[in-house]
Amino acid sequence: MKTKILITTLLLISLTGCDKQPEQAVASESHNTAVAAKFEQSDKKIGGFLDQLDNPETPQEARTQILCKDYPAEYKNEYMPALLQLEPHAYTQGKLLAELKSALDYYKNKFEIDC
Repeated sequence: MKTKILITTLLLISLTGCDKQPEQAVASESHNTAVAAKFEQSDKKIGGFLDQLDNPETPQEARTQILCKDYPAEYKNEYMPALLQLEPHAYTQGKLLAELKSALDYYKNKFEIDC
């Protein structure tokens, strides 16, 4: 009798434990999906900024606005945090900031812009 109660109790505990894990996996998956969507949106904005910078018809004032304000703000506030959440082992904040500085320096030198 004691054996039956023990086996039933262990079975119920194991079933309860199995039910909890999928909820956590679903929550984690939905969080990753939201972060991925945020990253994709930010990546499109940054791509748009780069397209504007490469367009020879873009006015100098627009380039200055993009290089001095819009691009760095989007990169630091949206793109970089999302990328670090999606790929924490592949990127570091320092590495991403160095890439931002490199891109900004290239375009600032190309168009002779001082912020």
